[in-house]
Amino acid sequence: MLTPNRARRPLLAANWKMNPLAAADAVELARRVSHAAREHDSFVEVALFPPFPWLLPVRDALKGTGVELGAQDCFWERAGAFTGEVSAAMLTGWCGWMIVGHSERRIIFGETDEQVARKAAAAMEAGLRVIVAVGEREDQFVAGHTEQVVSGQVDVVLRQLAASGADRLVIAYEPVWAIGTGRNADPPLADRTMRAVRQRLELGFGARAAVVRVLYGGSVNAANVTSYVELDACDGSLVGGASLKAEEFSSMIEAVAAVSRRPAT
Repeated sequence: MLTPNRARRPLLAANWKMNPLAAADAVELARRVSHAAREHDSFVEVALFPPFPWLLPVRDALKGTGVELGAQDCFWERAGAFTGEVSAAMLTGWCGWMIVGHSERRIIFGETDEQVARKAAAAMEAGLRVIVAVGEREDQFVAGHTEQVVSGQVDVVLRQLAASGADRLVIAYEPVWAIGTGRNADPPLADRTMRAVRQRLELGFGARAAVVRVLYGGSVNAANVTSYVELDACDGSLVGGASLKAEEFSSMIEAVAAVSRRPAT
């Protein structure tokens, strides 16, 4: 088994979802995580994605740490009569990253592949780096349609993006049935699916696909993250619940950095 591609520094992205409830707790979590991240900055990139209300206080807490900041969603229009929405253009002065297409957005809020693609394009146009989450439902997994579903989701996004922005694109494979359930995809399945994602990237972006990072997410934690990031196809992880525990997420940073430090074979 080979170590990850040295041309792509591993990324650990912490999706806090609608947590924590208090700004002070968000700031404390960010500060504690940043200490571990600073020690391993050369070997792993770390980005935190708090809820919208905590973006500003977390941004201030992260100044000078090297840890990056992102938002969990955006709307595809720059401005207008869209009550309750926030555009990517509005967020560019606050953060450098955006997540779009998380399964909770797709399932709970009914977002389609096309809408996810429009959000990704809007975020890229605004100059943000974008994590596009893709993944199959349990019925699709049981039916053996994982690669077909995931490849289709990637294709729709790539039709909206230019290869010139490939260095600001990340694809996160998160099987829907593994998110928040304690069940995670076994590494061989994750590897096959992430390889399928990279094949779609190569078809869409050609040689520029080499700079796109592909992550695994879905009940990933300190105990199993190494089994994913040591896969040839994996460039890091999109982390949910485990990222809300400072010690757990710090251990994940250390584990990913340890894999990144291994000599190439």
